[in-house]
Amino acid sequence: MPGQWEFQVGPSVGISAGDEVWIARYILERITEIAGVVVSFDPKPIEGDWNGAGAHTNYSTKSMRQEGGYEIIKKAIEKLGHRHKEHIAAYGEGNERRLTGKHETANINTFKWGVANRGASVRVGRDTEKEGKGYFEDRRPASNMDPYVVTSMIAETTILWKP
Repeated sequence: MPGQWEFQVGPSVGISAGDEVWIARYILERITEIAGVVVSFDPKPIEGDWNGAGAHTNYSTKSMRQEGGYEIIKKAIEKLGHRHKEHIAAYGEGNERRLTGKHETANINTFKWGVANRGASVRVGRDTEKEGKGYFEDRRPASNMDPYVVTSMIAETTILWKP
């Protein structure tokens, strides 16, 4: 997408992830105001044959980062797949314009995960697979998502939810 930028926050623990996203958005709004340009958090502000704007969310628990963590990661991702529709419903307005199955996204109606797969709903990095521990990236949240909702849903689904 023309003029698209990316920024990251973290690593963060718990609710502070949401705090950091909101502060970062505020700082970005102030910088663009001073520069006389407009920022949009719309997931696909301009229709066209290019990537939209997501809020890819990297996530891990202590057990995922320890020996044997890859098996825990796979179980967590399986749980996310079972609740795909619930997560999509809370992952930002207009996300259906971005999650088309093209431009490094999975189709909004299909859950899939993979190692080093930027076309998946959830991506596991090669290093995580190789080392047998690490984190995963939920690629479904839109750029306009509420970070408190997204982080709480991922944590609730992967830690507390029983299929």
